[in-house]
Amino acid sequence: MDQAIRKLFPATERFAYLNSAAVSPMPQTAIDAVTTQLNDVARYGSEHYPEWIKTKNRARALVAGMLGVGDEQVAFMRNTSDGIAAIAAGLDWKAGDNIATLGREFPANFYPWRNVRDEHGVEMRIVPERDGRYEIDELIAAIDGKTKVVAVSAVQFGSGFRADLERIGKAAREHDALFVVDVIQGLGAMGFDLPAQYVDAAAGASHKWLSAPEGMGVMYLSDRARDRIKPAFVGWISVETPWDFDDLEQPFKPNALAWESGTGTSSLFYGLEQSLKLLTETGLTKIDAYLDELSTYLCERLADTNYHLISSRERGERSAIVCVKHRGGLTSQEIYEALRERDVIVSARGDRLRFSPHFYNNKEDIDRLMEALPD
Repeated sequence: MDQAIRKLFPATERFAYLNSAAVSPMPQTAIDAVTTQLNDVARYGSEHYPEWIKTKNRARALVAGMLGVGDEQVAFMRNTSDGIAAIAAGLDWKAGDNIATLGREFPANFYPWRNVRDEHGVEMRIVPERDGRYEIDELIAAIDGKTKVVAVSAVQFGSGFRADLERIGKAAREHDALFVVDVIQGLGAMGFDLPAQYVDAAAGASHKWLSAPEGMGVMYLSDRARDRIKPAFVGWISVETPWDFDDLEQPFKPNALAWESGTGTSSLFYGLEQSLKLLTETGLTKIDAYLDELSTYLCERLADTNYHLISSRERGERSAIVCVKHRGGLTSQEIYEALRERDVIVSARGDRLRFSPHFYNNKEDIDRLMEALPD
């Protein structure tokens, strides 16, 4: 990847930072943009409010482009959890409905469905992870005429398994189920075409592979999903003409924007726009290919070491997330602490050690990791 990109990320000066699946460092351009907006408020108050809204909508258009959807099908939320919870709470559930999902999902993509299960007597059909991967045939077999939602992550946080969204989504559509995808572990590291992948609704957030400030979630609703999901919480900008304060009986917006309940974090949208521009201009296809090369190099370096590779490296299933276990009994937390002392930043996730390089990393970062890994 271009050395100029690496220079935009101050964290690379000190760290071998391999932890974008948790929180990514931000480029200096994003930091500068945030402070520009804050200084604007300090000097002018709300005088430039229209430009804040334009910035937010430019960021929306960039996110929509990454997902392959229309701008007004994307709403900004606080985080991924809010997006999935809003989808789950807005559906009309009945006893006898079921949800098909995967085991070891991140809690943001489990607790909202568990809540539905407990409140409405809905069945959860959970396909287990086996050896770091899932049998998609098993998930498809769990979908039937009573399935209201199929809920999966595009990329699994604890294994790096990349789901075949198009195949799953097509099976869900054949049974008239909504296909809901947690995209946070892919958004910014790979491209999406959600309509072509039969995805009806999706949620993600800004602070991982988007390399943007924390606190901005995104939720996508297709027209099909919007017809079935009611806004679970609304506010003054959820309606068609929010500045008409006299008409309190006006309709809600007919698209995903109905879920934006109030004003957002304007300064953070300035940072988000810059990070999205950097990713888009670099090219998500190019980033995806580069991360495949970098993660493959990492796996090659791990071969013949005392680390057991958990993540599937099959084509179509592998991602930039690589998870391992130590064969000799060292815990993931012990290894994490040892690496942290040498300024190599990774994650401990349960009994697994997780590496997640991004487009600002290079092979020298991988070599530095290998030198620091306790054997």
